[in-house]
Amino acid sequence: MKVVIVGAGFGGLRLARKLNNKPGFEVVLVDRFNYHQFQPLFYQVATAGLDASNISFPLRKVFQKSKNVKIRLAELKQVIPEQSKIITDKEEINYDALVLATGADTNFFGNTQIAGHAFPMKSTVEALQLRYQLLQNFETALTVTDPIVLQRLMNIVVVGGGPTGVEVSGALAEMKKYVLPKDYPELDFSAMNIYLLEGAGKTLAAMSEKSSKQSQKYLEKLGVKVMTNSLVKGYDGNSVLLNNGEQISTSTMIWAAGVKGNIPNGVDKGLIARGNRITTDRYCRVSGYNNIYVIGDLAYMETPKYKTGHPQVAPVAMQQADLLAGNFKLIERKSNPDTHYEFEYKDKGSMATVGRNLAVVDIPKPKLHFGGFIAWMIWMGLHLMLILGVKNRFFVFSNWLYNYFTYDQNLRLIFRQFDKSEKK
Repeated sequence: MKVVIVGAGFGGLRLARKLNNKPGFEVVLVDRFNYHQFQPLFYQVATAGLDASNISFPLRKVFQKSKNVKIRLAELKQVIPEQSKIITDKEEINYDALVLATGADTNFFGNTQIAGHAFPMKSTVEALQLRYQLLQNFETALTVTDPIVLQRLMNIVVVGGGPTGVEVSGALAEMKKYVLPKDYPELDFSAMNIYLLEGAGKTLAAMSEKSSKQSQKYLEKLGVKVMTNSLVKGYDGNSVLLNNGEQISTSTMIWAAGVKGNIPNGVDKGLIARGNRITTDRYCRVSGYNNIYVIGDLAYMETPKYKTGHPQVAPVAMQQADLLAGNFKLIERKSNPDTHYEFEYKDKGSMATVGRNLAVVDIPKPKLHFGGFIAWMIWMGLHLMLILGVKNRFFVFSNWLYNYFTYDQNLRLIFRQFDKSEKK
């Protein structure tokens, strides 16, 4: 059974590992990058807390001892269901079963002006670009004499009060407090403002009321200006325009306000649900097709417990991968379809960190809530467990330990390519 998996995120990689060296399967794993990216820690790369290599793991290293998994570094261009094949920018690949696990990308909700100037954070490369922008702004600020331009360089606006927005805002606030004044003693960081804009009435709206209130309290304690019920209308690279007419001067706007599924060409437009996700049945199978499946952020599956689809988080993708691996084994054995498993998400909880000793954790069964230092330790422990590779875990833990005791990071590096004329 030839299984083609497109996307090596949490879901795609998990499925490939579950089918690794299993008799009866040939697996082709297709991804644009030759490494797996640990998305929950992108914000730490962006704020110089971790090196990009610490949260990236080479795919070929995962499958060095594999006899049945092939890696293809390519970009999916089209799915041709009637011929059971996909077309990439490199080749055509036939399949017996196709699994789309291409995840989600930043959703600017059709606002091209914002898309042209804001900084998203959905890949390691984007996180590094944001880091360079932040550091370069402070370098430029040292030579600026115009107070308006200086304030613009010092202000940072984060849009979106979900886990990503909350975590990056907290990390920036800690940089402002502990790190930047030592690096740039010529600048007055009491004039630096970090704004968190959220369209709803609270931060972490998907979590419990306690977590929402606690996260906002923690952010404000760190000096973040939290503005709820604030919708962004536009951003021209210099000023953020809100729906109420208010403007915030900034040269850096970080967009963490929404995601949309990466739908490949060839998928029936009638199957696309809200959030640009593909509708599936309880077996993760695309409606109307027998051999095309979708898992993770791209999948839209309605169940009695989740009538508007599952949350777009890593545990959903990983549990769907586990289910699909089990069902593929039954299909390969030609078992009765009635014995196949339906997907039921087991929610083990949600969490977000705000800063040093500050985090929130919600556990549904038994219904528990943790805040502060205990929640922060739970958050760190879980993320260390999920990171691929002993070496990566060691380096991440070492970095966290060093940062905790020194209140500093040593990754504030600006890499850029010089023109030949500059070299002369």
